[in-house]
This record gives sequence, structure tokens and C-alpha cells, in this order.
Amino acid sequence: MPTALTHLRNIGVVAHIDAGKTTVTERMLFYCGYKHRMGEVDKGTTETDFDPEEQQRGITIYSAAITFPWKDITVNLIDTPGHVDFTAEVERSLRVLDGAVVVFSAREGVEAQSETVWRQADRYHVPRVAFINKMDREGADFFGALEEIEKRLGAKPLPVNLPLGSGPPHFQDPFRGIVDLVDMKLRCFPAESAGKEIVVQDIPPEAVEDAQMWRGHLLDQLSLYSDELTEQLLAEEPIPPDLIHRVLRDATLHNMLVPVLCGSALDKIGIQPLLDAVRNYLPSPLDMPPVEGLEAGAKKPCDAKKMFRKADPKEPFCGLLFKIVADKHGDMHYVRVYSGCLKANSRVLNPGKDKKENIPQVWRLKADRREQIAEALPGDIVGVIGLRHSITGDTLCDPKHPILLETICFPETVISMAIEPESSTERKKLSRVLDMLKRQDPTFRASESPETGQTLISGMGELHLEVIKHRLLRDYNLDVKVHNPRVSYRESIAKRVEAAGACHHRMIAGQPHTAELSVRMEPASDCAQPVVVNVAGGVDLPPEMLQAALEVLQERGEGSGSLGFPLMKLRVTITGGHAHETESNELAFRFAAADAFEKGLREAGIVLLEPIMRLEVTTPEDSVGEIVGDLQQRRAQIQRTHVRGDTTVIEAHAPLANLFGYSNAMRGLTQGRATCTMEPHSYGPAPPEVLDAFT
Repeated sequence: MPTALTHLRNIGVVAHIDAGKTTVTERMLFYCGYKHRMGEVDKGTTETDFDPEEQQRGITIYSAAITFPWKDITVNLIDTPGHVDFTAEVERSLRVLDGAVVVFSAREGVEAQSETVWRQADRYHVPRVAFINKMDREGADFFGALEEIEKRLGAKPLPVNLPLGSGPPHFQDPFRGIVDLVDMKLRCFPAESAGKEIVVQDIPPEAVEDAQMWRGHLLDQLSLYSDELTEQLLAEEPIPPDLIHRVLRDATLHNMLVPVLCGSALDKIGIQPLLDAVRNYLPSPLDMPPVEGLEAGAKKPCDAKKMFRKADPKEPFCGLLFKIVADKHGDMHYVRVYSGCLKANSRVLNPGKDKKENIPQVWRLKADRREQIAEALPGDIVGVIGLRHSITGDTLCDPKHPILLETICFPETVISMAIEPESSTERKKLSRVLDMLKRQDPTFRASESPETGQTLISGMGELHLEVIKHRLLRDYNLDVKVHNPRVSYRESIAKRVEAAGACHHRMIAGQPHTAELSVRMEPASDCAQPVVVNVAGGVDLPPEMLQAALEVLQERGEGSGSLGFPLMKLRVTITGGHAHETESNELAFRFAAADAFEKGLREAGIVLLEPIMRLEVTTPEDSVGEIVGDLQQRRAQIQRTHVRGDTTVIEAHAPLANLFGYSNAMRGLTQGRATCTMEPHSYGPAPPEVLDAFT
């Protein structure tokens, strides 16, 4: 039976690696009755980490969708990876979800990938609930994590419960329950019932003062968003819990506040209140604004009208394809339905490619299992088999009512390595497998080097390529040699130049072609796009010829530079030109634009750009000197250091080329006590000796 839209929650669980996302998800599935035995990450028995690589490494690599009930709501949940190499899984999940549970470690607080996923959620305006996990760990600091959420993420965290104690059982004041600030009761989760039974008690006398202070803070903050609550506070009337939930929900949906809860997923404490927070504070599809798209079929994107679709089964169907799981028996396409009804044995339009697709089957997703259904309604996240032309980020819609939704943008790859098949038979098999992996992973690239004939695979980091390599060897039984990773460099220009290109009386098919074009090329570190092409004011050329020149300049700008690396941080401006009365046409201006671009590229000089990584190292205080010294030898720039509990956090920017094998070196310097995370930060000029190696 279809779920009422008000009772549906599409959420993701996101966090930094090792904050406890998958354990939180496992506990949710157990307490809602979806499964009768709790899985453990360390044993490889979790529901959502079903891939052998995930079970072996104890980390999440692929986002997994699962549907389960809680009280009167149905939850579509996606468990996402925490490692930065697999950030694309988080990106595409947040693009189609309505809300998110962000998990933080009470000991480590806000870490590097926490900031990344928070920025991704900000970009898509996703309402969030925060869960401060691992309150049973030594060094757990609920209020320290709360402060970091406010300072480092620029958020407005608002605790709705507090921990009673912190740390492991042998501590003098261990973590043993949570204080609910809405109904001012203590909730305990006895170990003998595996946390299923919740014992509600009065708050112990030693915790009453803190609880009253934080409840006052909760009500003061909420009074800023509700006149009704303010009036009751001024009249000193008791505030009903329903009113608190209603105001907090409204503020959360508008991204003005972030409700914060605490617990310990490993010790089975605090998960049911977190599920209640998902129900009470995170949005249903009806709470979200209508999805916005563009009129499909417009000649120019700038001419396309905005269109909207409400989460209503009576609206024309539209959905977004956000993930593909490649399989030799047929790819499974994950689709988020925004409006209308997606029925099995129907036909839909892909407006971006102007292709019609058949929908023979629709499936309800249950991690690595699935259940066939007749139709999917607004808010549903389902799997579709049988699409031939559609890829990640494509829109699917009613052919009679086309609409084009915003696609999903993914970061550029930063690292490559070469693989060589042992035989021609293996080469054909490798080509098919790589095409399958590219369909599945938008941040994975594979191409053949024209100089060496080697196949190059590119990804987001060493771990990303290592997982790909293992899949080729283990899952597809390919006999290939793998070479060491290498950096994906980029090129830019050294200085601003003016260049003129021309096509003088060139004979093509017996007709003379003539055109002149002047361009200005300059470095542009502030460009949002790798290459920006535009026209200066006062340029007087026929529109069709100007458009032809712009197209060529854009194509050349998106190509390779003098060293064969992709160009970026480049702005090209058409400053003038001359059209002959009879001999000028679009083709002549294409030749002139190409000539001007090549001349400008030669005159401007080369700047080789290398990927710079943002590095965060957490180390014991007595190893700080060794870590900083080693980072400086790797050309790292230390940005800041700060103390977090009994450890020191070092934030630095370092070139990727000098970070291969860094994790092992760091562990060797600190006897295995330090941890690090890294993520792509930017591209910066490489030193002369690196440039010399390519010239």
C-alpha cells in the first residue's frame, strides 16, 4: 500500500570516516524491526556494507539504499561513505535526498570530511539533524563537539538531549543515558535488552541544574521563531512538548537550526530518540519546495523557461537518475521520483539526450536485495532495469510534458595509473569492464594514451584506484599489470597576451575564405569553470560568425595545452575582428579563431599546475615535531594547528605528488598512533624542476 507523502522521509546518513555511520544505520534497522540480529562493521555482517571489499576493509565504499518503517513513517535511507575518495557517492545522494543525519565522533569532533559533507548539504539546502556518537569513548566531549559544529561549520546547533556522564564504564562518571530536554526526563537503555527497552526516569539531582540551563537555552532559541512560544514563556506557562517539536521542525526545515542529539551506537544508546528526531524534524517530500527544472527543447539554455513540479501523483512524471550499479545481467538505475507516477512497462523521455526509454521493471531497493513493484510515487527512490541511453545525472520525464532537471556535478580526477592487459583477448575484456565501471562511477575515468598505447585509469585518490584494481582482479578475473599511480597535472598560461588570428583567401571547395579575429588570453584564478570564453563590448561581427568563433575557442580551451595536459584557469575574450563582404563565413571564422588561440597559447607561456590536497593529521603531542618536519620536506604549507583533547591536529596544504604512501610514513613516525585524512583542495603552480621533466 502506498505511503502517504507526509509519512515519508528520504534521508542520508553522512559523516567523516570512522564516526560510526554504518553502526548507526545497523542499530536503526534493528530497532525498527527490519532485521532481528544486529550486524557489526568489524565482523563484516552489516546490512548496507555488503560488498566484499567493504567487509574486508571495514569501511563504506558504495552508498546503499534501504527502506524501513519507524512508528507511523516510512524511511528511505541511504548509508554513504565517509572516505573522501568516494565523495561522489555522498554528492549524488545528497542531491536527491530531503534530509540528512550527520554523525560526529564525540572524541574527534568536526573533522575534514565532516566539513566536506556539510558544504555539500549546504549546496543542496538539505535540512540536517546532528548525532554526536561515541559518547562511551575515552576523551568524549559533547560540548566541545557542539562548539566545533558552530565555529567550523557556521551552523546553529541546538541540543535537544544531553549525555549523562561520558567515557567508558570504568570511568568515575561513565556515559549511561541521555537527558531529554523536551520532556525533562532521563532515558536509559539497559544492556541486557540490547538497548531495545527504554527506561524513563527522573533526572538525577546532580544533573538537574545543567538540564534546566540547557532547556532554558532551547526555549530561548526557539522563541526567536515562534510568537506563540514567546507569549507562553512571558506568561510563565508550561510549554507543551508538541509546540516545541513543531517550532523546532519549522526552524530545521528552513535550515535555521540543527537539532543535536547524542548517544553511542556501539553501546546501543540513543538510537530510538534519533529515529524520533528523523520523524519529528526532518522533511517529508511535501515539506520541500517544488523541484525546479528548465523547459526542454529550447534552442539556447538562456532561452529556456523555468518549470516546477510538485510532489503530487497527479502531476506529470519527472525523476532524476542519480546512480547506476553496473551488472553483466543488466544495469540497475537508481531513480528519485519527484512528481507523477513511474509505472512498470511504461515509456519515458530523457530530455537531455532527446531519447525515449522503456521501463520494463521497477524495483524497491533493500541494500543488496530488491522487490519488484508495479509503480513508484513522488518521494520514492527505486531501481529501474532496462535503460539504454541514460547516465548518472540525467532527467527522466513524461514524454508529453518534458522538463530538464539540474544535473549532478562531480569533482575532477586527481590521480592516474596505467594498466596493461597480458593478451589481446584480455584487452577486449578489459575495455568492456572499464566501460561498465565508468557507467557506475562518475569520478572514474579510463582512456588509452595515444603516445604509449597504455590504458590509463583515473580517480579521486590512492584508495579509490586500489579498490578499482581489486575489482578488476577479483570480480572480473582480469589478467592485468598495474603500474604506480601518477598525478593528473593541468596547464595554464603565464601572462596576459593579445593575439590575432586570420584566414586569408583560403580556397576550400573552390571558394575563397577570409576572416580576421583578435583575442585576449589571460590567467584567471577566479574562474568557476576551467575555461571561460566571452566577448568584449563593441565587437561588431555577424552573430553566426561570432558564435562559430566562440564555439572553436571553447573547444580549444577544453582541450590540452602545449604539454598535453588539460587547460584550466584560463579566460579568453574576443576583442575584435573583421568580416569580408563576400569571402567571410562561419568556417573562415573557425579557422581564424583556432589560429588566434594557438598563437596566444605559444606567446603566453606555460604554467604547469599540480593538484594540492588539504591534509588533516591528528597526532599525539610528542610526535608533532616529526610530523611537521616530514610535511615540510613534502613541500607542505602548514595552515594551522590546534589541540583537540590529548591530541594535536595539524592542517596543511600539500602537493599530491609528494603524498603517495604518506599514510604508511606517518604511522611509522608515530608508532601507529596518528591518523590523517586528505581531500582535493585546489590546483597550484608546480615548481620549475617538475615542469622541466615534461619539457
